[in-house]
Amino acid sequence: MTQTMRAVAIETPGGPEVLRLTVAEIPKPGPGQILIKLAYAGVNRPDALQRAGLYNPPANASPLPGLEGAGSVAGVGAGVTGWAEGDQVCALLPGGGYAEFVVTEADHALPIPRGMSMDKAAALPETFFTVWSNVFMRGGLKAGEKFLVHGGSSGIGTTAIQLANTFGARVFATAGSDEKCAACEALGAEKAINYHDADFVGVMKAEGGADLILDMVGGPYIGRNLKTLADDGRLVQIAFLQGPKAEVNFVHLMARRLTMTGSTLRPQSNQAKAEIAVELAREVWPLLDAGRLGPVMDSEFALEDAAKAHAHMESSTHIGKIVLKI
Repeated sequence: MTQTMRAVAIETPGGPEVLRLTVAEIPKPGPGQILIKLAYAGVNRPDALQRAGLYNPPANASPLPGLEGAGSVAGVGAGVTGWAEGDQVCALLPGGGYAEFVVTEADHALPIPRGMSMDKAAALPETFFTVWSNVFMRGGLKAGEKFLVHGGSSGIGTTAIQLANTFGARVFATAGSDEKCAACEALGAEKAINYHDADFVGVMKAEGGADLILDMVGGPYIGRNLKTLADDGRLVQIAFLQGPKAEVNFVHLMARRLTMTGSTLRPQSNQAKAEIAVELAREVWPLLDAGRLGPVMDSEFALEDAAKAHAHMESSTHIGKIVLKI
């Protein structure tokens, strides 16, 4: 096998134009790791943050962007059981997905769901790991509860709507156009709120408040989210597209017994990610195998057009997931 591969590197921090097609060495799997020959890679907001110089890779991770992908196992490291060369997998990656080959922990990979194409499989790991860990493991969503997800038409949002609906919650979403709201409702949202036309606080208060909110907006939404929660409600923060700071009246927290929490996936330990994978394999993968849910696909770009993929993502006109064809 050749020792080099095509890859997309970040030339210098900046806009989409700093992404450059280059040649890199094929990585080698260490103990407990697998080498994957990628067919597709997912494109996610953290990739854009890394490109802009705002989200550094963890120590020992590839400096190349790319946090998820799908393909076939091309090599296994010492001590790996359960995977063999030729197995088809999708995987959460520590980085390096914008390339023909990538290394990741063996227990961060999952089988391609039955009958699912590689492009769709590549769009699973980042969003499903994020949503499951934050909405169900951290947020404790239960059947019958009212769940509000902001950015409902995003990759995270479309995944959260489907999972919450499948597990019996009443789902509400916010989005920025009537088309996006219609897409959210088609996926199972009871009501999608166009935030240009309506105040989500008032809409949710009329429903008795949200038991759980998944937010990626931050900034001015933080205080509004607390007003939106029902008594004993939980706010889970996973990003801050409008900033991480806000002035908040914490009396709401005490008087109504609210919980604020949050997480970001990439810096978590290998063990923590492996535990999420175990739960996904048990609780979610059978649903994917049965075709009861799946990723919403927006568009596909060639690897060498990664800059165009980033520009499209940052335009916020997409509905669902964007992937690179390797």
